[in-house]
Amino acid sequence: MQIFGQHDEKTLIQFESVRANAVDAALMADGHVGYVMPIGGVASYRDRISVVGVGFDIACGNAAIRTDLTFGSLGDDGEARQRTLSALADEISETVSFGVGRKNRADDAPTDHALFEEEAWEAVPATHREALRAKARSQLGTVGSGNHYVDVFVDETDALWVGVHFGSRGLGHSIASGFLALGEGEAWGTQVREREVLLDLAAPLGHDYWQAMSLAGRYAYAGREWVARKVVRLMGGREMELVHNHHNFAWIEEHAGESVVVIRKGATPAFPGQLGFVGGSMGDDAVIVRGTQVIDAESPVAELQRAALYSTVHGAGRVMSRTAAAGTRRRKPGRPSFRGAISEGMMQAWVREKGVVLRGGGVDESPHVYRRLPAVLEAQGGTIDILHTLRPLIAVMAGAREFDPYKD
Repeated sequence: MQIFGQHDEKTLIQFESVRANAVDAALMADGHVGYVMPIGGVASYRDRISVVGVGFDIACGNAAIRTDLTFGSLGDDGEARQRTLSALADEISETVSFGVGRKNRADDAPTDHALFEEEAWEAVPATHREALRAKARSQLGTVGSGNHYVDVFVDETDALWVGVHFGSRGLGHSIASGFLALGEGEAWGTQVREREVLLDLAAPLGHDYWQAMSLAGRYAYAGREWVARKVVRLMGGREMELVHNHHNFAWIEEHAGESVVVIRKGATPAFPGQLGFVGGSMGDDAVIVRGTQVIDAESPVAELQRAALYSTVHGAGRVMSRTAAAGTRRRKPGRPSFRGAISEGMMQAWVREKGVVLRGGGVDESPHVYRRLPAVLEAQGGTIDILHTLRPLIAVMAGAREFDPYKD
């Protein structure tokens, strides 16, 4: 068991509960409370899988594309660059759909993708299958809301990058909810309490969940790559490099000489040499990382990598809940409304000082509610190398009042 960084008591209690049923477990430095399993948690199991461990946003992840464009292509002076960035931010927000459904100009999402005809759909009960497939088609290539985004960055070499963060949308949420109900002995579609349900992969229910989860993973990859490439085309650039990872998923891997199921919930795979894209916040740098390649298998770094189950952070990690940040205006008996800790002015001042062109975004996603990414990365103890630091130029997110039941 390995814990990176410092965490509050609730997060540690969640982690200890998960660890008790796992072969091994680790908690990344960006960890915070989640549903049953903490965000930033990693756990391995023998031939079993936890539905809430993988989570409701199955295959949420990050993709980043390095383009052939440079910072200089944005304009010859500060005012020209600002006009270019503002126009590009508007075009992204008017072309790519955020929230639920495809609402903006982009109508060329790959809704005829081969994944819609895969046998894995048979894992969904027949009475729900076609409705779920139709929902998935309508949402492919939509970004969602909450902490999901489309960003444009510049790195230390002046190369421009496009980065995106979102998952399998309603498809993943329906799969997670459906199999959680089935695992608790209820019918698909029944709302049940979130608790740890471990499914045996050798049993029909565990087998079917694995097939459906894997399908959601392929769906998320297709959606992220389409959105990122769409934005590269809007910029008039070409793709030079793609870095792409899930961070809410399960894999069959070998650890300590044993084949196990490894669940990473808000954690990025980071085997030696493996690339990853880790975001900060709407007003902070992101990074391209690589699992450290060590010569001595018995070195302290190699031991830490094994203890981390070859994983690292997926972001900076929240330090404030959405409600604490934004407050609430809902009046319920015994629960009066209250003002949140973060104002719109505070958020705008932060991104303005950083020179970021922001479209959308609510105060519950302000940089104030996150840790600082450099400190989180340092706490991972040398298990990753930072290859590129990406300074945000544009951040496009759903608006604060955009309804989306699958936002995280």
